[in-house]
Amino acid sequence: MNWRTIIYVILLVSLTVVKALPRSYRDTEEKTSIGQRFSQLQEKNFKAIAMIMFAQHVQGGTFGKAVKMAEDVTDLAKKCAAAARGNPDCLKPLDRIFLDTICQEENLPRFTDCCAKKDPERNYCFLSLKNSSRGFISPFERPNAEAACKNHSQHQHSLTGYFIYEVSRRHPFLYAPTILSVATRYDEMMKNCCGRAEDPTHNLEECFRRQAPKVVKPVKEDGLRQEHTCGILKKFGERTIKALKLAQISQKFPKADFVTVNKLVMDIANMHKDCCRGEMLDCMHDREEILHYVCTNQDILSSKIKKCCEKPLLQRSECIVNAENDDKPADLSPHVREFIEDKGICERFAQEEDTHLARFLYEYSRRHPEFSAQMLLRIGKGYEDLLKECCKTGAPDDCFSRGEEELKKHIYETESVMKTSCDIYKEKGDYYFQNELLMSFTKKMPQLTSAELIKFTKQMTAIGSKCCQLSQDKLLPCAEENLDLVLGEICRRHLTDPINPGVCHCCSSSYALRRPCMGKLEIDENYVPLSLTPGLFTFHEDLCTTEDEKLQHKKQEMLINLIKYKPQITQEQLTSVTAAFTAMREQCCKEENREACFVKEGPELIKRSEKMLSA
Repeated sequence: MNWRTIIYVILLVSLTVVKALPRSYRDTEEKTSIGQRFSQLQEKNFKAIAMIMFAQHVQGGTFGKAVKMAEDVTDLAKKCAAAARGNPDCLKPLDRIFLDTICQEENLPRFTDCCAKKDPERNYCFLSLKNSSRGFISPFERPNAEAACKNHSQHQHSLTGYFIYEVSRRHPFLYAPTILSVATRYDEMMKNCCGRAEDPTHNLEECFRRQAPKVVKPVKEDGLRQEHTCGILKKFGERTIKALKLAQISQKFPKADFVTVNKLVMDIANMHKDCCRGEMLDCMHDREEILHYVCTNQDILSSKIKKCCEKPLLQRSECIVNAENDDKPADLSPHVREFIEDKGICERFAQEEDTHLARFLYEYSRRHPEFSAQMLLRIGKGYEDLLKECCKTGAPDDCFSRGEEELKKHIYETESVMKTSCDIYKEKGDYYFQNELLMSFTKKMPQLTSAELIKFTKQMTAIGSKCCQLSQDKLLPCAEENLDLVLGEICRRHLTDPINPGVCHCCSSSYALRRPCMGKLEIDENYVPLSLTPGLFTFHEDLCTTEDEKLQHKKQEMLINLIKYKPQITQEQLTSVTAAFTAMREQCCKEENREACFVKEGPELIKRSEKMLSA
């Protein structure tokens, strides 16, 4: 079977065979050989996954090189499966064989230092070189529609294979089944759009434009969530990931007992450790095991995932994550008084600290699906601090009741922040709400570029559009959990290029407190404002464009520069400068020679604005 056929067939084959994959790093005593893995996966699955792994590890390599390395490893696997078990290479762990294959390739100088190391350091070195930042590899350009359809009709299988390679190397941490799922959608799009190419009423470009977002959606969403989770694991450790998953699973499966929920938490935490280390085969195996457990234990977990478990494997995980929370047990008491009122509470905390805290988080989370997971972690942290304070010798008798008051206060404050934000969004709409965010975040993080500030605040505005229309019991989980993704992206940006000490503190001190911490940041007092150079504010006839989106973008860039020039600007000053700018724009856009008007009036506006800002 040739490579092109193999790439095509993998898209049509369910990945249930992944059940057979053993764990490589945890099961050190009974590692499955490459020959056994080849037999378990079969050639088509083995080879496609190998190609994804090589494309993700050697991002700068050509498609031909990735194919060659995949074929070399597959040839070895085939020999080992047949009869060559005595060959020393057949006894090596599969991950080592993959890295050996890369290190034996010529013209890959970027990996020389990694190849000189011994395992597992060599593996960690390779993982550290993976780069998922945008621009590291040039964007995947969409070809002319007619040319793409002609290419698809002549080289259908290899075209899909090439698409897999391109997606893999641009998303080096993306889960392999997601890549294969995206490739399936890509193939369907090509068939749907190109299948009617001869129809004169069929608009090819419009077809691709309409269907392309559905193809790339899993790449963006799954990639962001995976990077986000790995960022939390790397920065805050396994304990934080376990607490986060405990809160989320307890909310989703409120009828499940603590032991069952805790088992899922441990399994999911282990899965994320494998996935974030880049151990793709182990990652796939872990996820398949978890899905199998969840779907075979629906009776004790949830009544809301039956349809998800009937879906193909590649769609099952996303469906379960997005499924509604199950109904709370009818006999579940509304409060968890025993965690405060029981006399033996301090002894229990002293004897089994983490287990006791986990039980509290489980019991509280399953009772409160209307809270975000991040808020539940803050409540859990508050309870831990309360126990440490109130279980001290000599603590006042009313210590625990004071803690309850603090909890009520925090819940009220969080709900008030979200309600106020939604009220502003509903009143002002997308553009003016984003401008409010731009003013706030430019003052907090003036070191970010205009493009970054506009991107992050646009994402936050989209959260308002998505969540503020929801009922009160769904608002907080939607808003804070989506906002957490944006803040995670800001914090990862800070890690690569530090922003300022305030952002550093919020990104480093506590995951649960990250959102409130960012909210409390004010003007960065250490920031040196921009100088008023001739190029800081420029006005041209393109300000007369009738395209709202372009005009709004230009105005937002000016707003950002204005705040970077005058961080202490008041609302009154901003209103005055904005009114003066609007008047100048309206005047010049009526003139016959618009550009000449802007050249003359622009400097005058800057002089008047300086006076307004110094008043």
